[in-house]
Amino acid sequence: MALVLANLLLARINKDSLPDFIVPMPLHTVRLRERGFNQALEIGRRVAKQCGIPLLPDICQRIKDTASQAELPWKEREKNIRGAFTCEVDLCGKRIAMLDDVMTTGATLNELAKVLRKHGAKHVSGWVAARTLSRALPHQS
Repeated sequence: MALVLANLLLARINKDSLPDFIVPMPLHTVRLRERGFNQALEIGRRVAKQCGIPLLPDICQRIKDTASQAELPWKEREKNIRGAFTCEVDLCGKRIAMLDDVMTTGATLNELAKVLRKHGAKHVSGWVAARTLSRALPHQS
């Protein structure tokens, strides 16, 4: 599915304002062991290759093994993800695209963006292959 999702994402990327680097959403080692792969990294490999942008999969780490965001109420997600990431690289003046497979509330992307900005990134954007619908929306027939 990574190829399909990457192609869908590539169709939406503005090729006139590409970032300097792509950073796939890091998984905690526990979650990585459970899944066997990082879906954001797999999508990111294909997007980076097609765009000619360096992929930096190891500059940030998820240091907090959080509960799954999907299992939490929306108001708890920001608290759950706080302090989950670290970055040890100077990104001064760089434009970064964070890449994730699915975005629900944006809490995870916002937390990683804070860390990237703290390390000097001048512009941080979020690239996601899919977005969940709000559960508050009424079902349409």
